Amino acid sequence: MPLQIRVSGMGKGREMDFKHTYFYAVFWPRIRRNRLALCGGGVVLTLFLVSLLAPFLAPFDPSAINAYAVLSPPTWHHWFGTDELGRDVLSRVLYGSRVSLKVGFVAVGIAVSIGTVIGLVSGYFSGLVDATLMRVVDVMLCFPAFFLILAIITFLEPSIWYIMMVIGLTGWMGVARLVRAETLSIREMDYILAARCIGCSNTRIIFRHILPNAVSPVLVSATLGIAGAILTESALSFLGIGVQPPTPSWGNILTSGKDYIEFAWWLSLFPGLAILVTVLSYNLLGEGIRDALDPRVKR
Repeated sequence: MPLQIRVSGMGKGREMDFKHTYFYAVFWPRIRRNRLALCGGGVVLTLFLVSLLAPFLAPFDPSAINAYAVLSPPTWHHWFGTDELGRDVLSRVLYGSRVSLKVGFVAVGIAVSIGTVIGLVSGYFSGLVDATLMRVVDVMLCFPAFFLILAIITFLEPSIWYIMMVIGLTGWMGVARLVRAETLSIREMDYILAARCIGCSNTRIIFRHILPNAVSPVLVSATLGIAGAILTESALSFLGIGVQPPTPSWGNILTSGKDYIEFAWWLSLFPGLAILVTVLSYNLLGEGIRDALDPRVKR
């Protein structure tokens, strides 16, 4: 009679109760005690709401030209001043947040999806599969990411969709390494052996048992990656090969401001502050999430 093994794990309801309890008993208290992470999360949430409500918050049309208010300094009528075409800088910064956050979320979504799948497959199957995939990662890491993006963008038509895809397709290597390391550890656990014994397929084991337990570094990497993607998009737009005018982006607002920086400081100050605050907030939030999810950190 063949050996039969019956695995009695937690039911779905108990598993949900465990996750619910972990969130309120461990994760949330740690985040709440980290004031920098709370500040970062609050700013991130505020920026997200501002980007959604930009059409209602912007006092002017961001593309409206006013020849009578060219390079006007900040006043009660134009809080952030106007640019060389008389366009309201505040309105352009508000609309630029939509572009920057869109690029950040979509690019990181592409990078995390690719990196997670490659990391799971590489860590689970190991051997030749692992060696081949990791050599691909090593080759990709040999190229400086920003210069690789520049080289690709120069052969494509400047477009926000191309920028998002290129940033995502060149930023998955770190996620792949993190997920691979977690997978190598998790695949040796007893419950993975039990899943194999009862005949679970490799696909089910990878995506049902390993992925939920390896999601912590992915979450942290995604949060920090959004900040990097926003910086990359701003740099590309500043160089003139990113988001093209008249679509407002923090990078191309800085580009127009560099020619007038000696006497129109507001054109560079306000979009620069927007980039600084956004990137710093995502970094603080990502660091806080990493500390809260790390069992070795005691707070």
